[in-house]
Amino acid sequence: MSNPVIVFLGPTLAVAAARRVLAADYRAPVAQGDVLRAVTERPAAIAIIDGYFANVPSVWHKEILYALSQGIPVLGAASMGALRAAELHPFGMQGVGAIFQAYVDGRLEDDDEVAVTHGPAELGYPLLSEAMVNIRRTLSDAMAAGALTPHDRQHLQRIAKELPYQDRSYGRLLRDAVEEGLDAAAMEHFRCWLAHGRADQKREDALALLTDLSHGLREGSLKVQPGFAFEHTFMWEKVAGPLLSMRA
Repeated sequence: MSNPVIVFLGPTLAVAAARRVLAADYRAPVAQGDVLRAVTERPAAIAIIDGYFANVPSVWHKEILYALSQGIPVLGAASMGALRAAELHPFGMQGVGAIFQAYVDGRLEDDDEVAVTHGPAELGYPLLSEAMVNIRRTLSDAMAAGALTPHDRQHLQRIAKELPYQDRSYGRLLRDAVEEGLDAAAMEHFRCWLAHGRADQKREDALALLTDLSHGLREGSLKVQPGFAFEHTFMWEKVAGPLLSMRA
C-alpha cells in the first residue's frame, strides 16, 4: 500500500471536514522546507491549500519542482496552493478551482487576494479577517441576487481592496461604505443578505481539490510528467543537501 497523501491545511477548511472527503496526513500550513521534508516520505501526492508568508518563509518554488522531479504529484488550490500552482503549472504542478484559474487567466495578480489573519492551530485557526477573493465572490453573488446594485458592488469592492488584508471584514467594509456616502439602508439590506448569502470560494476550492485527490487515488490516475530537467544548483545543494542526506 502506498504512503498517504500529505495535505498542508490551515484556516481555509477544518480538518474534520477535510477528512470526510479524503483520508490523508493533514499538516499545518506549509512553510519553507516542509515540501522537501515531505518528499523524503515518498507520499502518494502532496497537496498545498494553506501556507505561511510574511513572518515565516514561504514554501520554496524549488522544493515543489524537486517533488515533481521525483515523480510525486503536487496539487494546489484555494490559498498559497493556488498561488504556487498558477506559477508552476507549466512545470507539472496541478491547480484546482476558481481561484487558481483566475490567477492563471490574469484576472487576479496580487498575493493579498488570498491572504488572511487567523488564530493559533490549537484553536482551529479561527479567521480574524476575510479573504479578498471571498469578498469578490460574495459581492458578485449579491448583485446577481439583487441585494446590491452594480454601483454599490463596484464601490464596496474598491473599498475592500484598498484595506490592508489584515483589516478586511464585512463589518469594517460596511462601516467604511456608509462613511463614504453609500446609502445606509442599502448597506443594511446587504448586511441582512450576508447571513445566508456569504460565499467562501477558498473553502469550495479546497473541497474540490480533496475530491479530485480522492477520485485520483481510487482510479489510480494521480500521475506527474514534469516538463523540465531539475537543476541541482549550488544553492539547492547547500540548502537541501544536508536534509536529504539525513533522511536518506
